[in-house]
Amino acid sequence: MILFLIGMASGIISGMGIGGGTILIPALVIFIGVDQHIAQSVNLLFFIPTAVVALFIHFKNKRVNLKMAIPIVAFGLIGAFFGSKMAIGLSGTDLKKWFGFFLLAMGIYEMFRKDKAMERRQKNSG
Repeated sequence: MILFLIGMASGIISGMGIGGGTILIPALVIFIGVDQHIAQSVNLLFFIPTAVVALFIHFKNKRVNLKMAIPIVAFGLIGAFFGSKMAIGLSGTDLKKWFGFFLLAMGIYEMFRKDKAMERRQKNSG
């Protein structure tokens, strides 16, 4: 039952575009007790079908800018290759610390970033 709930929560978060790994990886490590490397590999397998579904829906709603997406995908693949090589070389404890630091840094960034679209809407309405 716990795996069902973890998968459901991660799927909902993924569908929103936030990234299900922020839920899936810590939940697997904390509640299931798997190694950090295993949790991250499960996250990558989980990502494939959820990304395909989300991409289909975004394409259908004409929300994909291919001119912007193609270079991001290309460089993302290069980054994924080097990131996976780096992750393999780290111990599970170190990988867990780096992942936690990444989540903390992204959380702080999201708290303090200015949403340009929101600022424009408020400026135009007021």
